[in-house]
Amino acid sequence: MSDNKTLKELAEAVSTDQIPFTDAILFWLKLGFISFGGPAGQIAIMHQELVEKRRWISESRFLHALNYCMLLPGPEAQQLATYIGWLMHRGWGGIIAGALFVLPSLFILIGLSWVYIAYGDVPLVVGVFYGIKPASSNRYHLVCCVSYRFTCDQ
Repeated sequence: MSDNKTLKELAEAVSTDQIPFTDAILFWLKLGFISFGGPAGQIAIMHQELVEKRRWISESRFLHALNYCMLLPGPEAQQLATYIGWLMHRGWGGIIAGALFVLPSLFILIGLSWVYIAYGDVPLVVGVFYGIKPASSNRYHLVCCVSYRFTCDQ
């Protein structure tokens, strides 16, 4: 038998009995609401939450999943969320993770766009939108810190 594991064997390595489906749904919903900042920021948040805080997936398993998703064309963070959701709870886990990764931020952007179109000339609204800029800059700081830890801890 070779050292290369099949996709099925790797998926079985993640114990879904320990992760309630409702907890996973709430996590993916939360991630969908806070996942602004581009794919690097989203992947950093997933790593921090899934590997470091909740310990739902191991570091090596996360990196394997990330490498797998980097080979595929398309949005890496979306694929990573869908793949990890599938690893944890099979088909429905992947569907829920993929949908909840995208839909909350879509609705937030639609709501913010509507507010800007309707009230974009009100000074308070202009100030609020101007205040959002530093929050997105802080996300890039988080990405730099995680990248530093990955490269220097190896």
